[in-house]
Amino acid sequence: MGAGIAGLAAAVRLAVTGHAVTVFEASGTFGGKMHQFSLPGGYRFDAGPSLFTLPQLVDDIFRLAHREPADYFRYERLDPITNYFFADGTRLTAWADSEQFAAEVETKIGTPAAAVTHFLARSGKAYEATAGTFLHKSLHKARTYLSPETLKAVGALPSLGLLGTMHQRHAQAFADPRLVQLFDRYATYNGSDPYQAPATLSMIPHLEHGIGAFYPEGGIYAIASSLARLAEEFGVKFRYNEPVEEIVTAESRVTGVRTALDVYDFGRVVSNMDVVPTYRRLLPREPAPERTLSQPRSSSALIFYWGITREFVELDLHNIFFSADYQREFQAIFQDKTVADDVTVYVNVTSKKTPTDAPAGHENWFVMVNVPHDQGQDWDTLTQKTRRAVLRKLSQALGTEIEPLIAAEKVWTPPGIAADTSSFGGALYGSSSNNALAAFLRHPNFSGRLEGLYFCGGSVHPGGGIPLCLLSAKIVSSLINEE
Repeated sequence: MGAGIAGLAAAVRLAVTGHAVTVFEASGTFGGKMHQFSLPGGYRFDAGPSLFTLPQLVDDIFRLAHREPADYFRYERLDPITNYFFADGTRLTAWADSEQFAAEVETKIGTPAAAVTHFLARSGKAYEATAGTFLHKSLHKARTYLSPETLKAVGALPSLGLLGTMHQRHAQAFADPRLVQLFDRYATYNGSDPYQAPATLSMIPHLEHGIGAFYPEGGIYAIASSLARLAEEFGVKFRYNEPVEEIVTAESRVTGVRTALDVYDFGRVVSNMDVVPTYRRLLPREPAPERTLSQPRSSSALIFYWGITREFVELDLHNIFFSADYQREFQAIFQDKTVADDVTVYVNVTSKKTPTDAPAGHENWFVMVNVPHDQGQDWDTLTQKTRRAVLRKLSQALGTEIEPLIAAEKVWTPPGIAADTSSFGGALYGSSSNNALAAFLRHPNFSGRLEGLYFCGGSVHPGGGIPLCLLSAKIVSSLINEE
């Protein structure tokens, strides 16, 4: 139910292991947030996710199907990964090699390279110690906690410096506020606040600097496209433009789904829809897990898609323009439920890697600002205000007036994200990870009340973003196959 990236991955995994699978999708195509579109003038955009890590999670699905991944899906490792532009004018390049990155930090900021390599090494150790338990397994099954691997992971946390908040962890590791800000930004990878999120999230940099950041040939949409192709090869049926209106139940178990066209009998249903609308819209007569559904939401995004009529050598695929007061920016998002006057701006330019995404001599800019999820704010006013702030920041940092270069434009706001993807309030990652127990309070991958009902996607365990959505599909398929 839902052809987002987690729904596609779950459909393939289940079909490969012998299940007959039908996918119901409200829109006319697959991908969910991971869709693509074009603007007049020849500008193509990946609409949603833009960063790709842990590509082996995609490769694993093809290998499970006894297919050669490269026959369907190719990618390259990025080097450099990201260009950083700080408010004081400092520019820093994050290289794939941790030692090269550390040397860059020492040269540009003055922090000893050894401090950076030591931090990244501990980030890697934290990931290796905990990922197998906290990301690859259900946290809501007793057997997970009885394994030696889990006991080892829990015992490793204090020695790895993973108590307290992300910001506290980074402030202890580095004296320079610019470097602290750089690592604090990894909280945004799951829509959280580094001043509240637990220090366990400090393992996220390892995904880029230890394992690598990647770019799929043809853009992020190629991930969804390749999985949809594989699903069809294994007989998965896609029913597009046919949203599910109700999950049908009887005697505490799922019996099928109802759409406007028919009632379909199924012994198991996997919802890739955000858990809040799943319960509110599709299970209105069933008791909802109110404590879980009331968890604070993650941040959302305000995205400007711009066709730009020149090229900028200063930019690469991923570019970050930091605000001067990061704490104020996150306070605005999570406490004040608004957008700060000075914002951090992310610019993704896929034409750097796929030249056909823009006309010759032009670029396609995906310009994103982290904002609160929709709670009835005046988004017209906030969008206009933020657009002006973004243009000022980018124009100053790049030494060129940007607005006259915009030849085509589209805007995606939190209400638009909510309407287009059924993400509650437009929250990109479901609930936030702004407390130490957030991972355990996130909705499980199965229903504790209704037999045969399962959940995947960014609003459930283990969380949002491409890798975690793929892992949610892996967990769901394992649960179903074990039964």
